[in-house]
Amino acid sequence: MKPKLHKDLTQARWNKLSFFAQMANIGSEFERAVNWQKKSPKIAGQAVDRMFELLDLTINDPKNRRGLKEIVRLREVLADLLVFDNEYHSDINKTKKYFYAFNWAARI
Repeated sequence: MKPKLHKDLTQARWNKLSFFAQMANIGSEFERAVNWQKKSPKIAGQAVDRMFELLDLTINDPKNRRGLKEIVRLREVLADLLVFDNEYHSDINKTKKYFYAFNWAARI
């Protein structure tokens, strides 16, 4: 088992957040990873790891079962975009916009 990157975060605590808040937090780590790609690959990689940790917590949250297929597909697309060769031809700016919607929704 991998060490926890968000030391104080438990599955139970994560589950208390709304789906929109969970996705907004994932989006924040995505944005951080993208912003650090050229400046510091090490810091970018740490953000990617944290993003995947949050995605896994979201996947394991029982309230998200209905949208599980989309969340798992998102994980696949983000891995392809940030870790592998972007075979899906995903666009970073469009992905940022995808997450912006969750930031807005989480604030309501």
